Amino acid sequence: MTTVDFYFNAADKLQVACRLAGKALAQGRQLLVYAPEGDTASRIDKLLWTSPATGFVPHCALHDPLAADTPVLIAADAQTPQRCDVLLNLSAACPPHFERFERLLEVVGADDAERAAGRERYRFYKSRGYAIGNHDLAAGNE
Repeated sequence: MTTVDFYFNAADKLQVACRLAGKALAQGRQLLVYAPEGDTASRIDKLLWTSPATGFVPHCALHDPLAADTPVLIAADAQTPQRCDVLLNLSAACPPHFERFERLLEVVGADDAERAAGRERYRFYKSRGYAIGNHDLAAGNE
């Protein structure tokens, strides 16, 4: 069953996403970043080129010709590659097909709308029996 981890009170949701992508890469995991809203996919793509400042997170779009050889993929649609084992959700809604992944990472910003959407997703996963880990970024727990 998928393990869900919530990272909440994120001052900058995309910066947290970049750190989590870097950690997944360091652990040898295959990560899919689900970013369907607006320009989120292009913003996370740009940030991953420069974050961390002393490194690089190899990434590309899900439909890129290099996707088969790239450890971090960015998707703006509901397609899920079979080889990814971690899903990082940057959507306000529950991502489609999240149960196909070993781990689901949820990043929740500090504003009221983000918190409300995050609480709804949390209740959804909890009601279905998923194990949930909580990481309060305001307390420095990442």
